[in-house]
Amino acid sequence: MRFRHPDGSTVHLAYCTNVHPAETLDGVLAQLRDHCEPVRRRLGRDRLGIGLWLARDAAHALVTDPSALRGLRTELEHRGLEVVTLNGFPYEGFGAEEVKYRVYQPDWADPERLAHTTDLARVLAQLLPDDVTEGSISTLPLAWRTAYDQERATAAHTALTTLAERLDALHELTGRSLRIGLEPEPGCTVETTRDALAPLTAIGHDRIGICVDTCHLATSFEDPHTALDALAQARVPIVKSQLSAALHAEHPHLPEVRAALAAFDEPRFLHQTRTLTAAGLRGTDDLGEALAGDALPDASPWRAHFHVPLHAAPAAPLTSTFPVLRAALTRLVGGPHPLTHHLEVETYTWQALPPELRPRARAQLTDGIAAELTLARDLLTDLGLKELP
Repeated sequence: MRFRHPDGSTVHLAYCTNVHPAETLDGVLAQLRDHCEPVRRRLGRDRLGIGLWLARDAAHALVTDPSALRGLRTELEHRGLEVVTLNGFPYEGFGAEEVKYRVYQPDWADPERLAHTTDLARVLAQLLPDDVTEGSISTLPLAWRTAYDQERATAAHTALTTLAERLDALHELTGRSLRIGLEPEPGCTVETTRDALAPLTAIGHDRIGICVDTCHLATSFEDPHTALDALAQARVPIVKSQLSAALHAEHPHLPEVRAALAAFDEPRFLHQTRTLTAAGLRGTDDLGEALAGDALPDASPWRAHFHVPLHAAPAAPLTSTFPVLRAALTRLVGGPHPLTHHLEVETYTWQALPPELRPRARAQLTDGIAAELTLARDLLTDLGLKELP
């Protein structure tokens, strides 16, 4: 979906396909047929943006077979879909029964991460619509915090610098300008936007910036205005923003609140949980750990890294951090000029919701994704952006 900002520029809105597990190119093509095109039709749109997730095997197949890449582009056009952004965070296995810490491997100190992201950039340069010259890719925020020493930090810095050089060369070759955004996430080396300032300033290349995920921002109790102002002051480019909401518990000491939270403690994804105390931010790696005894202080609200549907906050006594999303979006695109032109709804946890909240059929998932995009569209038009055909 495209929107005209009052300054005349185009803002793109997509939804991320990592909600539909697929490891191979055939799986990606099935996603387009079974999920993405039905969402477009449900919205009554001639064109729908998708933030494509390509696992390692799918990306490799595309970059080594020009005919397969041409075939994917043709399929996108045939189904009324367009791609200006990729989700390059998960490497493979995102649809596995247990993902947890695996999603952070390989990290930016490992050669495989550079190779995969280079493949993604080469693919995206060929998938961009004819009238679009700028693309974006979100990626792992360097590494999970453990086992990340100075040697690995140096290797990651070198890899990202190499990537920037490759993106410059790709621009020269194709005329397509691609940028990479480190996506701060709780528990990682770069957990907050503040953590991103030093490494991104050190790299000092405008092709390497940040992806602001509003669920992660809220989970770490970052104020969106303060965070975005700091990025602007440091001249760190906001490559894209993922529109998402975290799980919020106002009174985690109450038994009924803990019981409600326990329903979201599931075995597939990691749900880092945080609370803001007088001594600073405290947290656990997973929701179950927070709920076990006194691992996390419960005198103040808890927030858990669980991407809940934007249009349907959890029932009381829980809620979502949707207000943080709205505040961030206002700052991102509500001013005289957009701070980013790429927005992506990223609720990948539909099938990890408590059983009574999960879509029971493909059509229900289609309806849910369409409802999230409708809400995002309404937020954008309320900010003065005009939806384009």
